[in-house]
Amino acid sequence: MADDLRARADERFARALEQSGARDPRNFFRDWMRDLKARDAEAYRRALAYFNDVLIPTVARDDSDPVAEWLEYGRVLADLSTPGRAMQFDTTGRATPYARPVPPDHMVLHVPAQATAPALVLGIPPRLSLHQRAAYDLLVRQSLGEKR
Repeated sequence: MADDLRARADERFARALEQSGARDPRNFFRDWMRDLKARDAEAYRRALAYFNDVLIPTVARDDSDPVAEWLEYGRVLADLSTPGRAMQFDTTGRATPYARPVPPDHMVLHVPAQATAPALVLGIPPRLSLHQRAAYDLLVRQSLGEKR
């Protein structure tokens, strides 16, 4: 039964990614999970419980938005990884606190409380605006004008 639910969730997410053009975050999130497992067993347990008990059943439901649910899972992982807050950046570069539903053209970053730590990418639109790219360079790459 769990395998059927997982297969349905995977199928719905793959279809949603294809339709939306959104980027697949699963490889990044797997890396975060490995890091959590090595650093904080309790945070890893909570992230795994969220994945199994919330994410997969929700994505498998017909009335859910799989891309939005995976974005929320990324926010949960980031919160468990490092103190900070999720922010969304519109195409003008204006940042506002993360709030569901996130428009598909917004970039979502987890901005750590520690100012010297790079932001974590939670969700990125298929094409970044010039202003979003500047915010990405500054907050994620921590540089101005770095070559892409």
